[in-house]
Amino acid sequence: MARTPSSQRLPLGSPVPKFRLPDAHGKFWTSDEIAAGRPMVVVFACNHCPYVIHVRTKFGELSAEYAKKGVAFVAINSNDITQYPDDAPAKMPAFAQEAGWNFPYLVDQTQEVAHAWHAACTPDFFLVDAAGNLAYAGQMDSTRPKSDQVATGQDLRTAMDAILAKKPIPSPQIPSLGCNIKWKPGNEPKF
Repeated sequence: MARTPSSQRLPLGSPVPKFRLPDAHGKFWTSDEIAAGRPMVVVFACNHCPYVIHVRTKFGELSAEYAKKGVAFVAINSNDITQYPDDAPAKMPAFAQEAGWNFPYLVDQTQEVAHAWHAACTPDFFLVDAAGNLAYAGQMDSTRPKSDQVATGQDLRTAMDAILAKKPIPSPQIPSLGCNIKWKPGNEPKF
């Protein structure tokens, strides 16, 4: 496990890359249909990462709370499943259900979406405003695995509250920290 900070290379305020990806059952989802004109949280995640495991239940609770307020959610698994079979699509539905993720959990098998978003780690959180522009690229909260602290979701909550109130998101935006995305050999990012 390598502690990898999020790259945060997509400029805040810029349009985010669109995507069309399948879930573990083969149903395709597009970013436009998930967002449907609402703010949207995109998290690059996986099943095996201790950083994702640390925040997954709180993220499920936040998603349920903020979905009622009009925020859309999606998780994207871009890890190389050949090297990390615990992240295989067949294992994703049970992981999501245990975490209370009642939103699409998608497979980025080519890793093109992770590249387009400049995602670097799992979990890597992005908040997109209703117009499709990047508003937040940062951590869910400051807790970490083995820290004896329970995940709170405070940073992401503050960002979502600001978006919903049409106010600026407080600075600084602290990058996510987690395990590096498990790139396929030769597919490592060049950004």
